[in-house]
Amino acid sequence: QLLLFRFTVKRPFSTSHSSVDSKEMKKFQLLAHKWWDEEGEYAALHSMNDIRVPFIRDTLLSMSSNYHLGNPLSGIKILDVGCGGGLLSEPLGRLGASVTGIDPVEDNIRTADQHKSFDPVLAERIQYKSSSLEEIVEESMETFDVIVASEVVEHVADLEMFIKCCSQVLKPEGSLFITTINKTQLSYVLGIVVAEKIMGIVPEGTHEWEKFVPPEELEHLLESNGFSVRSVKGMLYNPLSGSWSWVQSTSLNYALHAVRAGAQPHSHATDTLPQTDVQQRSATAGTA
Repeated sequence: QLLLFRFTVKRPFSTSHSSVDSKEMKKFQLLAHKWWDEEGEYAALHSMNDIRVPFIRDTLLSMSSNYHLGNPLSGIKILDVGCGGGLLSEPLGRLGASVTGIDPVEDNIRTADQHKSFDPVLAERIQYKSSSLEEIVEESMETFDVIVASEVVEHVADLEMFIKCCSQVLKPEGSLFITTINKTQLSYVLGIVVAEKIMGIVPEGTHEWEKFVPPEELEHLLESNGFSVRSVKGMLYNPLSGSWSWVQSTSLNYALHAVRAGAQPHSHATDTLPQTDVQQRSATAGTA
């Protein structure tokens, strides 16, 4: 019988100068040609767009009164970190955003570039680059309005360095959106044993439970690196319907929105939050 005890584990101190894990790169290299197969290994990521794209769009629109109806994200510069084959970059580009997608796996970028080339509108709005986040920091200081890191932080080698780099390339008051997997007994059973070993929803070996990040740890890392966490929402995948939904519990998957501190001192984050966000935070606080 396998017993998983819940306790706070200090992440091993990394002496590396890269957030990229070479073992993780090899895993994704083997699947680079499969990104756009909606029935294949990345089916769950395709259907995740049904909730993650509106979450990003609506959050950004609620923070701005100035947008174009046809292209609501027009004028917004987004960095999609760990963009893979472009599954999230493309719908954000269709909403009018100017998107830069980066991924350390060259074959992923090749796949993404090839796929966007079929749509002349996207070809103009999206650029892809084979790169890690820290490799673009110097040339991209305070460049982006928004960073999305969807299903990425559970694969990086050095999470604190990753968050620091996000802060450096974001403009003051820029938004960071993260989706990832909580580190609970339930996420081990469902996320690894069931999803990988039994049902094959994702390829075996895709995830390592030790690298999953509890929302409390992620919030602490963000807040100690100049971010204010605005909302944390639970997400649930139904393998029978192949669809995602928002749920109150964050014990499996969750989405987080944080804002980088501006140049001026701000009042406490919840003072300026819409009431729904405050309720959301209190509803999800402490759920496991």
